[in-house]
Amino acid sequence: MKNWSFIAFLFWASIICGQTAMHNTGSIRIHTNGNLGFHTNFINDSPFDNNEGLAGFYGNENIEVLGSIPPSFSDVEIFVLNNVSLENSIDINNNTNFISGNVQSPHDDQTINLNFTDTGFFTGESDISKITGFAGAKNRTLFSFPVGDEDMLRPLLLESEEQTSLAICAYFFENPSVPISLSQTFDTTQKARDIGTITDKEFWIAQNDAISTITISWNERSDLESISNIDIDEIIVVGWSKQSNQWEIIGSDAFSGDINQGFVTSLPFVPSDFAAITFGTIPLPMDTFAVNNPTLGNYFLSPNGDGTNDFLVIEGMSESPNNSLRIFNRFGQKVFEKNNYVDEFTGLSNTGSFYLSQDIGLPEGVYYYLVVLDDLELEYQGILFLDR
Repeated sequence: MKNWSFIAFLFWASIICGQTAMHNTGSIRIHTNGNLGFHTNFINDSPFDNNEGLAGFYGNENIEVLGSIPPSFSDVEIFVLNNVSLENSIDINNNTNFISGNVQSPHDDQTINLNFTDTGFFTGESDISKITGFAGAKNRTLFSFPVGDEDMLRPLLLESEEQTSLAICAYFFENPSVPISLSQTFDTTQKARDIGTITDKEFWIAQNDAISTITISWNERSDLESISNIDIDEIIVVGWSKQSNQWEIIGSDAFSGDINQGFVTSLPFVPSDFAAITFGTIPLPMDTFAVNNPTLGNYFLSPNGDGTNDFLVIEGMSESPNNSLRIFNRFGQKVFEKNNYVDEFTGLSNTGSFYLSQDIGLPEGVYYYLVVLDDLELEYQGILFLDR
């Protein structure tokens, strides 16, 4: 009897030691003050929720999380030499402590992510420990996604007017025109003519059905200074429109920093209307057109009824009766537009949110105008100073 027991024990022990993954097909629960450490792959094919203790991922090898049912943990600790690779989502109900190693999810699959529920949060995020791939936030109006690439943390702050069941975000240090992680491309030359240059260094994907603002930052690696003649006042948020299949202006509400490091907050928009988000600029004047049309340049407008500079008169537009004029404020918001323009602008908005204050007029300051002369196939932008 002893011999058979000993053999059975050896057989059982060899199976446990020989396993390459922990496979949950039954009922597991981490109780209060309990700890469960994963040093190998984890396959979850049965409900694994109502957990109250700590689930930790440890070791020198890459750990994969697989299965058909997402596990739900209270507290999670990430302390690995390589990555925790998700092929199955994980829900976090309390704290995720990033110490070392990344949580990696597929960049080309938005359904797999590390999800923070309405009570979930995180600590310790850094360049060496973060989410590379998609992070999710459930039932939130304000959340900072701890996303980045293998080398750097590049978070995105999302602030929404109302809660949605799930918002997701990922960061890509890749050229939007030819991203290596995605099959879809976002050609930076396909853009609304109101946009000057779009960065080819990085972009984010953020999806949320509520009206929101996002805040993203740039640093020296973003290399915005490589954009010709760029000034910080010209940096705007742009997005790849799912409807028009081109880059469109989202606009900027606030910004801070210098050309090597700073951040910008967008105007309100619906993130799910856009497939990608990054930095763009207000277009620069076209030098060839400036040479051919020396009378076009910067203008001063003081609509006070004294008969001087009360109207925006752009010399040379009469050469092209088929024309258009667009005027933007310093944050990239369009405040005036007119086809076949003939000296109508007097400092009053006719589009966007400023139209509601038409009786007051636009505030004084610096504006940018874009002229398109269709008959001559030429474009030009200049600066407009509005004085009250």
